[in-house]
Amino acid sequence: PQNAVGNNTTCVCIPPSDTVKPRAVVMSEPKAPTPAPGDTYKGWLFKWTNYIKGYQRRWFVLSNGLLSYYRTQAEMGHTCRGTINLATANIAVEDSCNFVISNGGTQTYHLKASSEVERQRWITALELAKAKAFRMQAESDDSGDDSTPPAAGQGAGSRNSEVQSTLRTLGSKVEDLSTCNDLIAKHGSALQRSLSELEGVRLGGETSEKIRQVTERATLFRITSNAMINACRDFLALAQAHSKRWQKALQAEREQRVRLEETLEQLAKQHNHLERAFRGATVLPPSQSNPAIDSKGPVPGKGDVSDEDEENEFFDACEDVQEFITVPADPKYHRSVFTLDEQSLASNPDSPQSQEVVPVRKRRSRIPDKPNYSLNLWSIMKNCIGKELSKIPMPVNFNEPLSMLQRLSEDLEYYELLDRGAKCQSSLEQMCYVAAFTVSSYSTTVHRTGKPFNPLLGETFELDRVQESGYRSLCEQVSHHPPAAAHHAISERGWTLRQEIALASKFRGKYLSIMPLGSIHCIFEKSNNHYTWKKVTTTVHNIIVGKLWIDQSGEIDVVNHRTGDRCHLKFAPYSYFSRDVARKVTGVVTDKDGKAHYVLSGTWDEKMECSRVMQSSRGGENGADGRQKTVYQTLKAKELWRKTPLPEGAENMYYFSTLALTLNEPEEGVAPTDSRRRPDQRLMEQGRWEEANAEKQRLEEKQRITRREREREANRAANPAEEGKEPADGGKSMWFEQQVDPMTGEPTHIYRGGYWEAKEQGNWDSCPDIF
Repeated sequence: PQNAVGNNTTCVCIPPSDTVKPRAVVMSEPKAPTPAPGDTYKGWLFKWTNYIKGYQRRWFVLSNGLLSYYRTQAEMGHTCRGTINLATANIAVEDSCNFVISNGGTQTYHLKASSEVERQRWITALELAKAKAFRMQAESDDSGDDSTPPAAGQGAGSRNSEVQSTLRTLGSKVEDLSTCNDLIAKHGSALQRSLSELEGVRLGGETSEKIRQVTERATLFRITSNAMINACRDFLALAQAHSKRWQKALQAEREQRVRLEETLEQLAKQHNHLERAFRGATVLPPSQSNPAIDSKGPVPGKGDVSDEDEENEFFDACEDVQEFITVPADPKYHRSVFTLDEQSLASNPDSPQSQEVVPVRKRRSRIPDKPNYSLNLWSIMKNCIGKELSKIPMPVNFNEPLSMLQRLSEDLEYYELLDRGAKCQSSLEQMCYVAAFTVSSYSTTVHRTGKPFNPLLGETFELDRVQESGYRSLCEQVSHHPPAAAHHAISERGWTLRQEIALASKFRGKYLSIMPLGSIHCIFEKSNNHYTWKKVTTTVHNIIVGKLWIDQSGEIDVVNHRTGDRCHLKFAPYSYFSRDVARKVTGVVTDKDGKAHYVLSGTWDEKMECSRVMQSSRGGENGADGRQKTVYQTLKAKELWRKTPLPEGAENMYYFSTLALTLNEPEEGVAPTDSRRRPDQRLMEQGRWEEANAEKQRLEEKQRITRREREREANRAANPAEEGKEPADGGKSMWFEQQVDPMTGEPTHIYRGGYWEAKEQGNWDSCPDIF
């Protein structure tokens, strides 16, 4: 019979009589023995909305254990108004046409069918779908617990998969029959009780005769139903018996496959042993029994002993537009493919760790807790009356007690990565450490929603860590409009880092995008490798309403200008709907010919790992842009970097790291322009925010006066006749000079020298008075 509401649903009905209304039981259409996504039931129902509109007509679709509804059929392709999972839902009948579906939480649908028959069809379909959804959920949980990684022998695996698919389909159909049997028994008993009650009612002769006929037919229906139930039970027992037999046969085939794989593995190991013994006896001298990784990476069949070790295990990492899947390192198989590690650093006689230990200064580990001041909007607005927009003072409530120069110096938090890179013999290994250092500079930003103080023009910040860490760095604010800071760091362990960063920002309503402009340079003295890269975009979300949170997104190309090696890093933007790990970073290290040697993966707020590529090939699947994925066969992953945990109580100290807590610590002998001497920043750190706001306004006004005086002097010197025209804000830098970068061709400020000599002599006479 034709379903009154469904359009693609077959119904099995009880044969109708003169007095018995047909009750439809929704059954799936017969299909081939392959896994089906589930049966579909569609139709119109009335859904309760509210006390004003009452019941409204909606189009409902039951599919794959989910009940969804739409305003019209046309909305099915794009707009779903609501969905409820039947696996955990309760279905209750209220009266002849009304029923309720609830998941026990916030979702409750009060529905009404056009007739009692229609309601019964929906109830039956929903009960079937609920039983199937619950069964599928249980099977999914079981398969997740028993899952194993794919092994060799793809033909056998395909056959096993086909058998398993057939078993699942058969089991699903058998469960459908069992559910229908239960429903028939339930409805038949209810019908029998109703008819028995009618027999007790005193009615006329003709009516009594009709009731007797209906009772007889109901009895026949009950007998037939019982016979069908018994037949179904016999079929179910037979199917279960065959299922166990098939399971045993499948298990025996699996065990045989495992034995074959173990035999093949033993043969492969013996082959490797023989090949290595032959090479060691005829090709390699004893001094090369454990060669380092050369700058060109692995070359198959060229005597790279470390790549043929019997404990090496290979994994497939898939790429889809620079997105990869890496397998976590297993300590059982871990074997480093790097030529340098912490032990080699400690045993190196030139390493500072092996030299005489010099007592170092004990740095502070706490600052005063952040006060819990509420932000008074009126205190901001009253300072805006009658002032230009660019001159409106922002209170320190939005700040953290560090300047932008100090935040820039925090890039050196994980300087050890560059120390390790300086010891590498291979430029490709070195690239991995430089890339990890690039990612690590963002780890301090994950909870840091406070805005750093804008440095004054000529403000400086030194970070002298020669005794503790072997490096010293200097930052200076070289431009105010647009704001730009130059940074130069040099290490006794063989590397130099320099950068000039200008910030461009765009406010987009809900969030603020901050785009750092400028290049970062890292030069290693021993190899003369010169690396450059740029920073990604930082986004501050929930600017207007909600809790602030920060994300990093974009792509970075780290380039070695001497060798042509390149590392392409991708910072995936956070997505609420993505199943991938948050703050994910992936990358590939390639040589000048584009051959991949290492795959990098991790997160910018936790860790980065590196896997050596042994072989790459084009996969069969296509990526999001239609291109084929690249499949990388890699060794076990090695951890390059892991974030150091924040100090205890960091949530009350602006989420500062151990290094950040020491940046504003007072030090003797620093320049008078150093950020540590900035009074408003110092007052804020001490919790005296009202005084800090007043001091901040004083410094900003002083800077404006100095700027106007500088502009007038520049106009007079340039052209006395054009006095009054304002040039761009600038000024001669104390410690940096502007040049054209030979690598990038960009104008940049490069350290001219003299700062540390002036500090040793205590001669700061040439420093401007900015505070």
